[in-house]
Amino acid sequence: MAVDTAGTVEIRGALARLRRTTGLPVAFGGLVEPGRPRMRISELSGTATAALRSLAVISGSGLGGKAVALARPCAVTDYSSSRQISHEYDLPVAAEGLRAIVAVPVVVRRRVRGVLYGALRTAQPLGDRTLSAAVDAARDVEQALVVRDEARGLVEASQAARTVDPVGREQVREAHAALRALAPRITDPALRAELLDACGLLAPRAPAEEIALAPRELDVLACVAAGATNAATAERLGLRPETVKGYLRSAMRKLGTHTRGEAVVAARRAGVLP
Repeated sequence: MAVDTAGTVEIRGALARLRRTTGLPVAFGGLVEPGRPRMRISELSGTATAALRSLAVISGSGLGGKAVALARPCAVTDYSSSRQISHEYDLPVAAEGLRAIVAVPVVVRRRVRGVLYGALRTAQPLGDRTLSAAVDAARDVEQALVVRDEARGLVEASQAARTVDPVGREQVREAHAALRALAPRITDPALRAELLDACGLLAPRAPAEEIALAPRELDVLACVAAGATNAATAERLGLRPETVKGYLRSAMRKLGTHTRGEAVVAARRAGVLP
């Protein structure tokens, strides 16, 4: 079964940050295969060989498999001689010349979704700073995957709610606002583009005339259209209330309107809001 590629961008970024913050020469990791009790190493950073690439790590086996099975970080000072782990993967680890290794699971909603490793080519204890940095990197991936899952769910919900009844329209508008708010937080450019495309599907009418609203102006209008106050819009978008007011004023000027309600109506008439 193929690895679920959703999240590989986040894994790659986390490995780069881990090496940068700790000085570890090697970091690698991957995602758990959907429906399978194993993860596959897909991302390598600082490695000298391809020995670890595409290595399938079974839950409970080796250091990473132990981290998957226990859903907690595991570390060894000298991989090849450690009695704390099984040794199914000694050959690829030795080929890369790795000795001290930490493996941290990426856990989302109590399910292990992946593993991040950091490693040295010398046998020495990995200090608390290194272990904490590895845990922090895994938490970053977890948060990114939560956002990704939420975005996927919103896309599916918005597609299911595209009906002509009033309740369906309100669900579409709320989903549209939520997607607009989530998109800037997505690090994967492909998924971000997919979310924005989904927003476009929720407002499918071609504009009667070109309305050059900036992305943030549209984000603010989408929240306002869903009934959010300026303060709630600011919290949802991670902006200051004064900034929200500025975007709203700019949007109203472009739309030729004088109130929030008029701006929403004009944007819907132009086909840029559902």
